[in-house]
Amino acid sequence: MRKTFLMLMVAVVTAACGPHLPEHYTATDEQPDIYPDYRGVTVPVNIAPLTFVMEREPEQMVAHFTAGGEELLCDGGHIAPAPDDWQRLVRAAAGKGIGVEVYACYSGQWTKYKPFDIYVSNDSIDPYLSYRLISPSYVSYEELTISQRCLENYDERVVYDNMLCSEESRGQCINCHNYQQYNPRRMQFHARQNHGGTVIAYDGEIRKINMKHDSILSAGVYPAWHPWLKLIVYSTNNTSQTFQVTNPNKIEVFDAESDLIAYDVERNEVMNLENDTTELEVFPSWTPDGKTLYYCSAHFEYGDSAADHGKEIIRRRREVKYNIYRKSFDPQTRTFGERVLVFDAASLDMSATLPRVSPDGRWLIFTMAKYGVFHIWHRDADLWAIDLKTGTPRMLDALNSKDTESYHSWSSNGRWLVFSSRRYDGEYTRPFFAHIDKDGQWSKPFELPAADPDYHRQFMKCYNVPEFMLEPVTITPQQFASVLKGEAMPVKYVSR
Repeated sequence: MRKTFLMLMVAVVTAACGPHLPEHYTATDEQPDIYPDYRGVTVPVNIAPLTFVMEREPEQMVAHFTAGGEELLCDGGHIAPAPDDWQRLVRAAAGKGIGVEVYACYSGQWTKYKPFDIYVSNDSIDPYLSYRLISPSYVSYEELTISQRCLENYDERVVYDNMLCSEESRGQCINCHNYQQYNPRRMQFHARQNHGGTVIAYDGEIRKINMKHDSILSAGVYPAWHPWLKLIVYSTNNTSQTFQVTNPNKIEVFDAESDLIAYDVERNEVMNLENDTTELEVFPSWTPDGKTLYYCSAHFEYGDSAADHGKEIIRRRREVKYNIYRKSFDPQTRTFGERVLVFDAASLDMSATLPRVSPDGRWLIFTMAKYGVFHIWHRDADLWAIDLKTGTPRMLDALNSKDTESYHSWSSNGRWLVFSSRRYDGEYTRPFFAHIDKDGQWSKPFELPAADPDYHRQFMKCYNVPEFMLEPVTITPQQFASVLKGEAMPVKYVSR
């Protein structure tokens, strides 16, 4: 009924004379309460149109956009600028801002709200973003996709769908998509269980690798492509989960064991990098110059009489504190140096994970919570930064909310960060974007735009592991499925 009414209302207004500003209204000093909250955000010049609704549904609504000598009127149940009109606006506003005035009618009375600005940066954003879409059911992955979205419009396509290789009781989980230098022609992802293996696509060649070997803890898990070498560093993890009845963090995902390995894509060879039984190494990440590998590690020693490591680490989970380390790397000899402590989170009684260095080498962004490794399930998880010139850490107050901030990725020009947040409802992770200027100042984050502004509040999937891309993946889901249904190439182990 609501949708029918709105469609009729829009049709009548348009047929009469198109959108127009009300002649009689009451002005207020309050800004409009809109969703998504785009008030005062900074957006890239090539972003898709921002659409929004009033949190309190009005009888009628009009928005007046102005930028330079350009203006645009939109009306209806939600505000949705046409793509051509929006592009005209952002081009006029580049380096400045778009002024927005909102008028809403309640009980036959119009109100004009305090105007706000949408700032438009000349810094463009990478045109594509990929992510995994998964239900927040904690145990269910019957329907999983790796999908890609064009950020310049609303086009979304599936990269791979796990249902293509699932068979009734034998399901398949897919995860950890990753690219070499934002290049989707050089990518990898994992398939677990039915037809499992690691899929590696490199300049048109697609292979399925069986990375399991008696000399390493497990197949590769969390990946990090070297910026230009055919080399991927993985963590190998003995991962489990447990459910919590009274804790607001509903689930705890933990590693009973974890190491680091290096995989040579060309030679199909793997070797151990770090496999200390008292250390839990995870989340490798390269610097843009390819000469340093960052990762996280927690020191944890099991009791001598422990029969079940999983039960012990869950019982002692609040003791698990991850620090950030780095290892030097010589691209010519492909040799790694000794580990060096970068950030001692444990000394602060905290746990730091997911280090990511900006393309200019200046900033190290990571996630920090009270304990543990899988911070997407921790409501206290926040984003932090270290200025690598000074070594000074700080919490990124401009980006954080009262709920979870977790996985994050840099754009190729180093001016945008995408991160997962549960700030709106505490249940669903959605991608948010923020701009950083040359002085290290962050803008207010904004949610991934959608053609229907209510889309994310009605979409019952979480966005997981957002990664920027310079172009779309062109390999079809069916091509990936065909490779997965074939035999996996066994990996060769080499010692250091």
